[in-house]
Amino acid sequence: MDVLIGFAGSVLVAGAAYKKKSLTLSGALAAVVMGTVYYGLGSLLWFGLLLTFFITSTMWTKWKKRAKSQFDHVFEKTGQRDAHQVLANGGLGMVLCVIHYFYPHEAWLFLFVGVMATVNADTWATEIGSLSKQPPRSLLSGRVVPAGTSGAVSALGTSAAVSGAMTIGLAAMLFLYAAEDAAFRFPYTWWLLLAVGIGALVGGVAGCFTDSFLGATVQASYQCTACGAWTEKRQHCGKPTVRKRGFAWMNNDAVNMISSMVGGLAAWGTGVLLLFLGS
Repeated sequence: MDVLIGFAGSVLVAGAAYKKKSLTLSGALAAVVMGTVYYGLGSLLWFGLLLTFFITSTMWTKWKKRAKSQFDHVFEKTGQRDAHQVLANGGLGMVLCVIHYFYPHEAWLFLFVGVMATVNADTWATEIGSLSKQPPRSLLSGRVVPAGTSGAVSALGTSAAVSGAMTIGLAAMLFLYAAEDAAFRFPYTWWLLLAVGIGALVGGVAGCFTDSFLGATVQASYQCTACGAWTEKRQHCGKPTVRKRGFAWMNNDAVNMISSMVGGLAAWGTGVLLLFLGS
C-alpha cells in the first residue's frame, strides 16, 4: 500500500513539475521512481526531506529567472532538470533509503540528512548567489572573478548555502519527531533531534564548499572557439568548445554526487560525535 501511495503521490508532484517545465520528461519519470521508493521503503523523514528539497529548490530556481538567464550560456544544466540531474541530486539518498529498509541503522539516516542538506545548500547557493550585486571571489585565490565562474563564492551565496542546509536540518528534526523513526537505537530525546539538525547544517555547508572546491580545480571547464567565453558546456555558439581545465568526466552531475557523499559523511560524523558527547 505504501508503494502505491508513493507512486500516486509522485506522479502528481512530478506531473505538476513537468507541466510547469521544472522537469523534463526524463526528469519527471526519474522523479516518479525516486518518490515511489522514498515513500514506499522509507518513512516520513525520507519522503518529507525529498519534497522539502524539491519544492524549495524549484522555488528558488524560478525566482527571478529572467535575471539569471544571463548565466544560461555558462552553466552546463539550467532550468528544467533532466533525469541525470534528478538522480545526481537524489539518487544517493534513494540508495541509502533502500539499504536502510533492509538493514535499518541510524547511520543511514545521518548520511541521508547530510546528502539532502548538501544538494539543497548547493542549489540555494547557485540560484540566490548568482544574483549577488557584489562580484564573487575564487575559493582558491580569493581574487575577484566573473559571475558564474566555477568555484566562485560570494557572501550572498554562502548565506544562502547555510540557510539551505539549515532548512533541511529543521525539516529533518520536524519529520523525525513526527515519524518517531524506529531505526535509531539511541534514546529518543531532544538531544537526538539536535544532533540530526546540527549534522545537517555541518554536512550541507561542508558538501557545498566541496562542490565549489571541485568546481575550481577538477571540474571540466571549456572555452568557446567562436566568442572566447568560458563555459561548462561542450557546445557554445553552435560550435564544439575546447576543454581548458579539469577532467572530461568531471561534469556538474559528477561534482554534485561527490559533494553529496562528503556532506553525508560530515553529517554522520557530526551526529555521532554529538550523540557521544550527550551520552
